[in-house]
Amino acid sequence: MSESEREPISQVASRILVGADGSPTSLRAVAWAATEAGLHHCDLHILNAVGVPGGFGPGAVLSDAERQSLRREGEHVTSEAARVARTAGAEHTPVSITTEVTEELPPHALLTRSAPARMLVVGSRGMGAFQRGLLGSVSTTVARHARCPVAVLRSPAGVDAVTARQPILVGVDGTDNSSPAVAAAFDEASRRETGLIALHAWSDTSGLELPVRDWDSARAEADAVLAESLAGYAEQFPDVEVERVITTDRPVRSLLDAAAGAQLVVVGSHGRGGFTGMLLGSTSNALLHAVDTPLLIVRSRTDE
Repeated sequence: MSESEREPISQVASRILVGADGSPTSLRAVAWAATEAGLHHCDLHILNAVGVPGGFGPGAVLSDAERQSLRREGEHVTSEAARVARTAGAEHTPVSITTEVTEELPPHALLTRSAPARMLVVGSRGMGAFQRGLLGSVSTTVARHARCPVAVLRSPAGVDAVTARQPILVGVDGTDNSSPAVAAAFDEASRRETGLIALHAWSDTSGLELPVRDWDSARAEADAVLAESLAGYAEQFPDVEVERVITTDRPVRSLLDAAAGAQLVVVGSHGRGGFTGMLLGSTSNALLHAVDTPLLIVRSRTDE
């Protein structure tokens, strides 16, 4: 089923993919994804996966009636999600919305469709969450394995008018791994007509452990790293006002503190100490489980 004619295969890369399971968190993710699709002038594809894991007793093999019931429920979920998407995207460029219900398992369905997508959006926990604050298994899996940037939403923040005026926050570690995140953050700030906070935590140790006599040289080195990481983007995005922030605290703590005043946090999949093929670095993994602000994880090409 779809809200419009199915797009040609050549245009699939121009769409944003969002998972919907009917939970309040996933509907917020749908609303955020619709706004994002409008900002990027691309299509929105809403996916509901009704597959049931096997190996858990006689109930694992579903009858035709049960499968049909699940599909009907999935159609209801995607229909409601499309309604939410149309409402959320009303203030932006009209978005072409397509919906899909599949009998695949949710992680597999999202991952197999992620490679050609511009972005994959999910809620932090869905219908299967059993403890408040617990990150859902689907969002954890796609954040680690998706072949495109992944946005994870934990709270209602990110879709209201007040939040829309807040800046974008990007973590900059000075490595090539964070370059795609910096580029994505500038692009998001430009499209949202807001400012950008570029934060560099020069050390992975607490600032309390830093001898005072070393701060001047460390600060100068950190300034140079941040300047080099941002070089060229001011010319490419002259409309984006950049605030440079350097801290001596741990990256996770620094980003969590700064995230309270941001509408979106953007980080690379891994940073200092990361290696080619690493699924998710310690900073991005910690933020995935802790930050309430929408989080966008951008992989480098070597990850893929």
